[in-house]
Amino acid sequence: MSNGHVHGHDAAGLADHRGRLAAVLGITLTVLVVEVVGAFISGSLALLADAGHMLTDVAGLTLGLVAAVLARRPATAARTWGYRRAEVLGAAAQAGVLLAVGVFVLVEAVRRLFEPPEVTSGVMIVFGVVGLVGNLVGLAILARGRGANLNMRAAFLEVVNDALGSVAVLVAALVIATTGWLRADAVASLVIGVLIIPRTLRLLREAVDVLLESTPKGLDLERVRSRILRLGHVRDVHDLHASLVATGLPVLTAHVIVDESCFHDGHLGPMLDELQACIASDFDVTHSTIQFESAAHADHEHQTHA
Repeated sequence: MSNGHVHGHDAAGLADHRGRLAAVLGITLTVLVVEVVGAFISGSLALLADAGHMLTDVAGLTLGLVAAVLARRPATAARTWGYRRAEVLGAAAQAGVLLAVGVFVLVEAVRRLFEPPEVTSGVMIVFGVVGLVGNLVGLAILARGRGANLNMRAAFLEVVNDALGSVAVLVAALVIATTGWLRADAVASLVIGVLIIPRTLRLLREAVDVLLESTPKGLDLERVRSRILRLGHVRDVHDLHASLVATGLPVLTAHVIVDESCFHDGHLGPMLDELQACIASDFDVTHSTIQFESAAHADHEHQTHA
């Protein structure tokens, strides 16, 4: 016997971040063009690295904007969760591109440590300031929505890394201008690469965890199992699974073995209400699907069930 609550999964309750993403995309695209021009004029790898990072941000923010649009499309019979997972796919794609850029910057920076080219520090400063101002405006736009989902976190993270990259460019330019040490440009590039990679790996791991339907962080399934077993008439729990459809949308399923008498005396309805209320209040999972079974039903379960 299966029992569960049916919920709507349209986009009505989703915060709309499309305007923020579109505005930051426009700013980032403008800064990208400015920094590419500045990199060619000055010969700075740090400025070019930051422009390369901006290029990935343009691609990433475009993906994020597309994902935000898709996530608001309603559920259908073919896609019962709608496109809610689009934000996770967008975050994973952004992280993959960022990782590739970070590795390229590190490799090129190491090469330039041994063969530092001539760099025009004054031009670096001008274009570095332009990049930093653009990044700060972007951060201000995204700040309020950065915790909404993985997609917005990815976008905010990219702009934070850009801002730090612009600071590194300015520091390198000042060092070159005051000391003439050309390797400061390569060192700044190394700093940008080091800033990109660790944060990108964390974001990629979180996105992959969702795609692999791993148990959500902070949800201890053994505690869930123990809590269910404490309810009256419950004899055992198996096929207990939990995953994230998207940020803020955890789901849980379980097969619960109950006393045979529950199937005849009307206990199942109140038990279902109590069980799902317990899961929602104690573990913050509002979407759960419970299948009640008798002890004898275990003999008919498929061998892959556990």
